[in-house]
Amino acid sequence: MSPIRDDLSLLRERRFAALFAARTLSMLGLAFAPVALAFGVLGLPGADAGTLSLVVAAEAIPHVLGLLLGGVVADRYPRRFVMFAGECLSLVAWLGIGTMLLVGWAPIPMVCAFAVLTGLAGAVVWPVLSGIIPEVAPAGHLQPANALLAVGANVARIGGLIAAGAVVVLVGPGWALVGAAVIYAAAATFAWRIGSTPRPGREGGTSVVGELREGWVEFSSREWLWVVVAQFALLVLAWQGAHTVLGPVVAEAELGGAGAWSAILTGEAVGMLVGVVIALRIRPRRPILLGVVLTSLTALPYLLLGVGAPLPLIVLGGFVMGLGMDTFTVLWQTTMQREVPAEALSRVASYDAFGSMLFGPVGVLLAGPAAVHFGAHRALLGCAALILLSSLLALLSRDVRTLRAPERITPVPEGEFTPPVDPVV
Repeated sequence: MSPIRDDLSLLRERRFAALFAARTLSMLGLAFAPVALAFGVLGLPGADAGTLSLVVAAEAIPHVLGLLLGGVVADRYPRRFVMFAGECLSLVAWLGIGTMLLVGWAPIPMVCAFAVLTGLAGAVVWPVLSGIIPEVAPAGHLQPANALLAVGANVARIGGLIAAGAVVVLVGPGWALVGAAVIYAAAATFAWRIGSTPRPGREGGTSVVGELREGWVEFSSREWLWVVVAQFALLVLAWQGAHTVLGPVVAEAELGGAGAWSAILTGEAVGMLVGVVIALRIRPRRPILLGVVLTSLTALPYLLLGVGAPLPLIVLGGFVMGLGMDTFTVLWQTTMQREVPAEALSRVASYDAFGSMLFGPVGVLLAGPAAVHFGAHRALLGCAALILLSSLLALLSRDVRTLRAPERITPVPEGEFTPPVDPVV
């Protein structure tokens, strides 16, 4: 069997195929629902951009704050069950908002309450994903497993973004959100079909604080891990400001508006697909070193926007950024799954996500004033410089430069991977 066919054979394994379907559908809902939510909220009587910001904040804040608790839950209970519960939370939330829009009664406090549920759902599902992959894929197939999941997620993301606008126009945001709920119902069904998975942690006797402390010890004891998370705290700060505020401002003023910005985002999405295909094939000896170098490519489109480059060149920059970032993501996830004990993996992943995203809102808040005082072009150049600086600082770490991947393990023949299961759940 050829290497590519050997990797693709994972999709014939029932448990991995169920995880692949659940993750792909979940990402489809994640791309689809926010578009419908935005137009649904803005269509309410008296609603404006401030109203939408309030609803988005009601989702974003519990998502970030709930990540650490989500890691504890995912390390304490069978991960299949935790993933199923997270998808069900999204199902309830989007069905609730969609139903309120359809009946014409959608008070903002109620919309915000359901938005909190979507944030909590994301805080549960994100940490569990890192931990469940080694439970359904052989050790020698971790990197292709992560890459295949990323391919499905990126295809779903592109499809969701394209379909959401059309569905909102044709049937309205209320029905679109009910459709998103149906998508999450399908994701929950496939999550349940993963089947029994091991109970990763101890059954009791340790407090949540104690388990968070244990997860912190695992996280902080690996220099390569916390250094790259610190790098991403700076990178995401700059990226959020450039991507959500400064880039659209320049696109609107100089490049033709939303169509130009959509072209840049499409270039990024195509690059992400190519990146995971590359990650499916390469086996670098120093994956974190290569990954950090690739993250520096995130600066390229913002550098090009800052210097006033023509649109096709900026689209190409977005493609390169997407390629580098998703190749890094696969290498990063695979390395964590190899290096971190399975019983602490979801908690470590939650510290990773929490630390990486912590300063993102700060970047958004600073971007507007920076554009006013320094100009959008200079602010974009500052964001690009901060991204490059964060990568260079990470490369000062010896662990980042020298951590090696193990020799490739001989693939397990199809059907022979039988991880231990928990007969209780």
